[in-house]
Amino acid sequence: QVQLTVSGGGSVQAGGSLRLSCPASGYIYNDNCMAWFRQAPGKAREDVARRYSGAVSPWYPDSVKGRFTISQDNDKNAIYLQMNNLKPEDTAIYFCARGPRCSIVPERGAQVTVSS
Repeated sequence: QVQLTVSGGGSVQAGGSLRLSCPASGYIYNDNCMAWFRQAPGKAREDVARRYSGAVSPWYPDSVKGRFTISQDNDKNAIYLQMNNLKPEDTAIYFCARGPRCSIVPERGAQVTVSS
């Protein structure tokens, strides 16, 4: 079974940047969706980026639009989330999602902490 691993989290000051990586351990059948979501304590899960194969452009919520960018590297079988101009409200555990209907997720996410 394919496994995903998230890396690149950390602690930064407001205005800083981080890049999260999510390589897959093997081939993903019907890999037509890639996404990132986050979970903060006491808050509902929030999708922060999503892209389906063939889509003209990715989707981002207003809360991160213009600051976050989702991308992929097929040679490395990985997707990425570039996060710029980070804000304290971006503090959360971040997860990636891939495969059919973005149904494959890692066991653990990456902690991102942004201080003011």
